[in-house]
Amino acid sequence: MDLKEKIAGEITISENPGYTIKKWREEFNISQMELSKFMNVSPSVISDYEAGRRKSPGSASIKKIVEALIKIDENRGGNVIRRYNSGISSDALLDIKDYDHDISLEYIATKINAKSYSRVDLRRNIRGYTMIDGIKAIIEFSYADYTKLYGWSSQRIIFITQVYYGRSPMIAVRAHPLKPAAVVYIQPNNVDDLAVRISELENIPLLKTDYDYKRISDIMSSLR
Repeated sequence: MDLKEKIAGEITISENPGYTIKKWREEFNISQMELSKFMNVSPSVISDYEAGRRKSPGSASIKKIVEALIKIDENRGGNVIRRYNSGISSDALLDIKDYDHDISLEYIATKINAKSYSRVDLRRNIRGYTMIDGIKAIIEFSYADYTKLYGWSSQRIIFITQVYYGRSPMIAVRAHPLKPAAVVYIQPNNVDDLAVRISELENIPLLKTDYDYKRISDIMSSLR
């Protein structure tokens, strides 16, 4: 079942369709105003549906609402769509993408102004990347979620935001049987010597970029 079918199905069978519409609108981080403008309807239409003041929408209206949510997210870069297609519902997953060909890690490093912490050779190829919020991932991810981070190939970069001491992400990498091709910290506060040591023991390059993690869309644009 794709995401459109999932959302439409939930709204259709819900005892409170308006609440379900609101839940998905907020999941996509779309305001009532933005949704109504995209659908070319009055904001009161969306508000009335969600508050139960308007008769539950029919199948045609549900289809328009769902398609609007999906299209708005696609126009923003498709982050929510990718998160759900990956099988990870947590918003700790910020972005995930697989490439259809090899790309040099050294080339990617220059594109995002990344510098290496360790003495591990950067001459290797990448087939994709995954970007996660380090704090939320620790709190919310299950063991199975960590496996799903690798998409179609472990030959990928794991980007991590919200890095304070720099130790725990590399400990998690060492403990998990699947290994990434490289790890990049986004604007870390600090990097522990143990993280660098693990990087060298596992032969996994550990890099950092000083891009502001609050503007990770800039990194995403470069990576795409």
